[in-house]
Amino acid sequence: MLSATSVHTATPDAVLRIDGLSAQIAGTHILTNLSFTVAPGQRIGLIGENGSGKSTLLHAVHGSLPRGATTAGTIDTGSGSHRARVGLLHQQAPFAPADTIEQALESAVAVERQVARDLESAADPYDEQAYTKAIDLAERLDIWETDARISATLAGLGLSHIPTDRPTGELSGGQQARLSLAWLLLNRPDILLLDEPTNHLDDAATTYLVSVLSAWKGPVLFASHDRAFLDIAASGIVDLDPAPSMVGQDGGVTRYTGNYSDYLAAREDVRVRWERRYRDEQAELKRLRAGVRDNHTVGHVGAPPRTEGKLAKKFYADRNAKVVSRRVNDSRSRLEKLEEEQVRKPPKELAFAGLTAASAGTTREPAEGPVVVASCISVEGRLPGPSLTLNGTEKLLVTGPNGSGKSTLLSVLAGQLTPDAGSLTVTGVRTGYLTQDVDLPDPHDRGDDRTVERAYRDLVGEELAEEVPLSTFGLIHPRDENRPLVELSLGQQRRVALAVLLADPPEVLLLDEPDNHLSLSLVTALEEAIPEYPGAVVVASHDRWLRERWSGARLEL
Repeated sequence: MLSATSVHTATPDAVLRIDGLSAQIAGTHILTNLSFTVAPGQRIGLIGENGSGKSTLLHAVHGSLPRGATTAGTIDTGSGSHRARVGLLHQQAPFAPADTIEQALESAVAVERQVARDLESAADPYDEQAYTKAIDLAERLDIWETDARISATLAGLGLSHIPTDRPTGELSGGQQARLSLAWLLLNRPDILLLDEPTNHLDDAATTYLVSVLSAWKGPVLFASHDRAFLDIAASGIVDLDPAPSMVGQDGGVTRYTGNYSDYLAAREDVRVRWERRYRDEQAELKRLRAGVRDNHTVGHVGAPPRTEGKLAKKFYADRNAKVVSRRVNDSRSRLEKLEEEQVRKPPKELAFAGLTAASAGTTREPAEGPVVVASCISVEGRLPGPSLTLNGTEKLLVTGPNGSGKSTLLSVLAGQLTPDAGSLTVTGVRTGYLTQDVDLPDPHDRGDDRTVERAYRDLVGEELAEEVPLSTFGLIHPRDENRPLVELSLGQQRRVALAVLLADPPEVLLLDEPDNHLSLSLVTALEEAIPEYPGAVVVASHDRWLRERWSGARLEL
C-alpha cells in the first residue's frame, strides 16, 4: 500500500527560483547570469531571438541538459519532501512506440490508480486510522475524477476520435506531440515547463490548453513564438535578449508584467522615454558647450554708469569678470559631469526596411490581371485539389491545419513540384519562394569560412550586390555581416535567404510560414510590409496572430 508520505501530491506553494544561472553547451555560452522567480499560479512566457537560450533554460530547470553541459548559479524548486516535481514538454515522448494510447495515458495517472486500489483494500472496519489516511490521500489526488480528466483532455486536444488501442508509434507527428502534452497535463507536475506547446495545436486545442493553464496552481514557464498564445496565456513575459541600458553596458533578462500586448506597450514606452531623454540631454550639452566656447558672450553684469571714473570702471570690470568666470566654471563642471554620465544614443533596433526596399526607385510596374491561375491542382496524399486565381498585386493568405497541404501548394506554385492532376498557368512573371527550410547554396565551395556578406554576393551576383547591398533590408545586423555563415542561428540564416530573394524582387512572392525561426519583432515588421509589396504575395501560415489581422484574400485548405 502507498502511504501518504510516499506519494507526491500537488505542492500548492511550489515556487521556481532561478538565481545567477549561466549555462554552456559544447563550450558555447548559452545563458548568462539569469535571475527571476515564478510564483504559484504565474504563467511566464519566454521570448527572445533564436539561440537566446529558451529551450536550454527549460532543460536546465528540468535537469535534462545534454551530457557535457556546464552550469553555474542555482535553480531552487524546494528541498526534501517539499521539493516540487518538475514536468517538461519536449521532443522526447514519455512513452514507447509500442505502447497503446491507453497504456500511455494510464502511465500518466499511475499514482491515482494505485491510490484507488489501496483505498479499496483499506476498507477494513477494524483499522479506521488506515482507512482515514487512505481517504485523505484519495481526496487530495481527486481520484474519482481521473477518468473524466482523461476524457476531457483527449477531447480538448483533439485526440478523442482515435481508438485508444492504437499503438502510439502509428500516430502522426502532430498526434504524438498532442498525446505527449496530454500525458504531461494528466501527470500534473508541480512546476510545468512547455517548449513551443502550440506547434501542433489548432485553435480549439489552443483554447483548451489556455483554460488548463489558467487553472494551474503551480508555476508555469513556457517558451513560445506564438504571439496569440502569448497574448491569451501569459501573465508575465521574460525577454531573454540582453536589455539595452541608457547608461553603461547592456543588462540581462527583462521581466514584464502582463501579456504579449502589455510587453509590446512597455517596450514602446521605454523606447519613447529613452529617445526623449536623449534628445533633451543632447540639447543641453549643445547649450553648455556653446557657453563654454563663447565665454565672452556670457551675460555682462552690472555695467558701470557712464559718469563713473576709472576706479569705478575697474571695479565693475573685475566684478563682471569674476561672475563670468564663475558661470563658465559652473558650465564647464556641469558639462564634464553630463558628458561623463550622458545617456547613450538609443540603439537602432534591427528593423525590416520593407518588401519594397530593393525595388524602390525602379520603374518596374506590377503586372495587370491574373498572373497565376490554378485549377483543381492535386498531389496524391498531400494536396486535395484547390483552385485559385492570383492577380498582379493581390495578397493571399493560405490557411489550414497541419498536413492540409499549405507547403505543397506553394511548392507547386513555385514550380518546384509537378501536380498529379489539375492545371497551373503562370503568365510572364517570376516567382520567389521562401521555404520553411533554409537553403543557401555554396556555388564556389567556400566551406565554413564563407561570411554572410560573401554568401550574399555569391548568391545574388557581384553587380546586383553593389546595387542592392545586404544592408538595404535591415535584416542582418552590421556586426554579423562578416561573421561565418555557419555561426548564424537558423533564424539569422533565414533572414539572409529572404534578403537574397528580395535583392531582385519577384513579381510573385511566396512565403511559407514566415514566422518560423524569425524573431517576433521581425515577423511583425514583415507582416506589416506585405500590403506595400509591389507585386502578388502568397503567405501560407497557421499563425493565429497573423490570421486575426489579415486584410487580404484567403484560401482555406
